[in-house]
Amino acid sequence: MGKPELISGIAPFVWILAGAVIVLLPGLFMLLGRGGPRDERGRRMFQFRPVRRLFGLLLVALGCVSGLLALSLVQFFRLTADTPVALIEVRQQAEGQFLVHASAQGVGNKQYVLYGDQWQIDARVVRWRLPALLAGVPPLYRLERLSGRYSDAAREASATRSVHPLDDWPAPDLAALKQSFPNWFPFVDVQFGSAAYMPLFDGARYQVLLDPRGALFVRPDGQATAEGLKRLGW
Repeated sequence: MGKPELISGIAPFVWILAGAVIVLLPGLFMLLGRGGPRDERGRRMFQFRPVRRLFGLLLVALGCVSGLLALSLVQFFRLTADTPVALIEVRQQAEGQFLVHASAQGVGNKQYVLYGDQWQIDARVVRWRLPALLAGVPPLYRLERLSGRYSDAAREASATRSVHPLDDWPAPDLAALKQSFPNWFPFVDVQFGSAAYMPLFDGARYQVLLDPRGALFVRPDGQATAEGLKRLGW
């Protein structure tokens, strides 16, 4: 997979992280710095200055929140066009059991065992509200999970299920942050998900793509897969 799109050559989270550092450093200096008079040895003595310390504390809090937001965006990538986000390869192991090789940015190359006759991939898309939209901030995405599914809904309720997470970043994501602090991120809208599914059959290869508005879709990768889908009525 190719590298994620960058904003002016720098990944989106780097801009926020840089701003957090710029705010945090002077905040720490104002909060903890020794700005009082000097003692007989010429060393500055700590002097409690309420306004200065309070302003420093506010800057530190703002820097920490911005840093947490940057960490939550590390695994999100920019959407500017129909973007290939994953390659899926299928090998059948037994009846209703498949070994799926997934290759994706932020996930790497991994293999998963899926049960069913179809596979599904889910993604979280970040779409921005004003004023971020006016600033031209593009949508971002992150792949969340890969799962097996059954075309028969009744069988889905009783057959073996298989779900594998694709995001293992330890920092809280934007959804968790926005749920915990709903008034802190009024310009971020993370209540948007997208999913796509296709048949499982031996030798199938698929390319997973996202369009600029965050819609997830799948295309066959190669003529053999396209012919296999036709035989299945897709």
